[in-house]
Amino acid sequence: MAEYRNKNRILYPLGVTQEADGVRILVQGRAKEVCLLLYRPGEKTPCEEIPFDPKYQMGDVWELALDRTDFASFEYNFMIDGKIVTDPHARIITGWEKWADCKRAGKPVHGRVLSEEFDWEDDVNPETPYADTILYKLHVRGFTAHASSGVSARGTYAGVVEKIPYLKDLGITAVELMPVTEFDEIMMSASGSGFHDAKPEPTGYLNYWGYGPSYLYAVKSAYASHGEMSAECEFKTLVKELHKAGIECIPEIYFTGKELPGEILSVLRYWAEEYHVDGFHLSGFPDLSLAAEDPFLRRTKLFAENWNEVMNRRPKQGYITPGDGVVSVEEKNLAEYNMQFMEDMRRFLKGDEGMLSAFEFRNRRNPMEYAVINYMANTNGFTLMDTVSYDRKHNEKNGEENRDGSDYNYSWNCGAEGPTRKKKIVELRKQLLKNAYLILFLSQGVPLLMAGDEFGNSQDGNNNAYCQDNAVSWLNWKLLEPHKDQVDFVKRLIAFRKAHKMFHMDREPRIMDYKSCGRPDVSYHGENAWKPEFENFRRQFGILYWGAYAKRPDGSDDANFYVAYNMHWEPHMFGLPHLPKGAKWRVICNTGDPDAADLPTDGTGEVPKNQMMLAVPPRGIVILESFADPDGEKDAKKNLNRII
Repeated sequence: MAEYRNKNRILYPLGVTQEADGVRILVQGRAKEVCLLLYRPGEKTPCEEIPFDPKYQMGDVWELALDRTDFASFEYNFMIDGKIVTDPHARIITGWEKWADCKRAGKPVHGRVLSEEFDWEDDVNPETPYADTILYKLHVRGFTAHASSGVSARGTYAGVVEKIPYLKDLGITAVELMPVTEFDEIMMSASGSGFHDAKPEPTGYLNYWGYGPSYLYAVKSAYASHGEMSAECEFKTLVKELHKAGIECIPEIYFTGKELPGEILSVLRYWAEEYHVDGFHLSGFPDLSLAAEDPFLRRTKLFAENWNEVMNRRPKQGYITPGDGVVSVEEKNLAEYNMQFMEDMRRFLKGDEGMLSAFEFRNRRNPMEYAVINYMANTNGFTLMDTVSYDRKHNEKNGEENRDGSDYNYSWNCGAEGPTRKKKIVELRKQLLKNAYLILFLSQGVPLLMAGDEFGNSQDGNNNAYCQDNAVSWLNWKLLEPHKDQVDFVKRLIAFRKAHKMFHMDREPRIMDYKSCGRPDVSYHGENAWKPEFENFRRQFGILYWGAYAKRPDGSDDANFYVAYNMHWEPHMFGLPHLPKGAKWRVICNTGDPDAADLPTDGTGEVPKNQMMLAVPPRGIVILESFADPDGEKDAKKNLNRII
């Protein structure tokens, strides 16, 4: 554990703890001598050196109590056996305030305590259940760094604040931020210029993403606008303003694997308490053994690649038994976050053989013990637009001769590598993007949209843009206008998902008639109704959602929905499941018809004359909605009277 008990049996964390009459400092160091160095702000030479007394040492932890109230006005470091060390538990790091400033490359940085007051007003964490969560992942700098963003503080926390109305209008309920702990973006050579004893030098590339070692308690200061607010207050303002809009803030924290479980726990508790964040994406190599069971984090969302070890330690029956009611974050706060959904669904999207079983599994997956985060594109890999525009990665600008990045992108360029003006290819790409959105947002897991994927963001085929602090990685907001139809479709789709509980149930569909209403909650079909076919060559699948298992706001049963997926490059006929008397199917979405009004908000849609069979276009997804048809019921009564 990253804590230490002094002789009075009082628990203190490592680093600096502020007390009423001074500070108590604990530093870990296997050394003979440890000294505290105090600096006046901006100065390189310490103004005071205060030694730690060895008699207040326990194991490798040294303790120093200072009866002075002016500590917050100084910067500090430690000297351990003659070597200057920056406190890894520092709440503020000074010296990295300017982004990509090569003049400070290799120079030491200082720590500082966080003493500034902040008015949280009546801030409340939204605590949106996983079933109702719509995630949006962004890079704080890249989200608004481009001149087209139209914000006054480009590439900053404040810039994200200016875009909150856009996020709310889109329907987002939670924002995931790529790493915002204090990291050094300047990448240094391992052995300098090659001469003997040469010091490391800047490579000319930046760690733009932020994955790697960082000061885990400190906010990334170069992402602040450095106006009237400190970086810490600006980040808190971002969290507060997101909460006012009903949007959660979930930072990604990268762990190197060297951190002990107690240290990870300390970091998460600190961010949850000090910055009011709603959850964490624990990436890298975190030890999850304590975080998953911590009572302080029970109402905090935790994303990790998998929770297998944690689940293996729990009773086999699970720790919750959700029924048909809402499953709160407190009951279910863990979520699996990996690329398996993306890999399987990209293959299904482009029509690979043998993907129906994988599609069925990914579409319904929503385990009882934890949630699953689903995405079609993420930081590492092609953007969604590049997934339908490139067959191969194009990472030449990274300076590694295109050897970096994954060779397995499960993409298809639709007939031309990269940008093209060929109308058929452009239209096909639009259709596949619509298909991708539907595959994502009609799955039972938590959908995650990568920033810009709603308006055709491209990285020119770069699937590993970790070092690209330029137009390759920055969002070009000018794309909003030419891709307006795409953005509007995503808005309507998110609203459609929110409006119909069958597409985001609190527990995984049971595929059975547990309400004795004559139909299962969800059922699977092939080209023939009630006969799903999983042969290797099949690319057609139908899913029936029965509305009696979900309620409208007025308490009535929801409509029934049938979604027909045809990932083949040829049209196919689907037999439609029968509806109760007095109901008919109407088409509310058809990605194979560019003239169709997809997901209209006025409850309209084309009513097929043939209610028994449906022609689904090549590479098309069609959504049918049931509706009450009074005229149909009258016709049925007339026919009955004629028979009598």
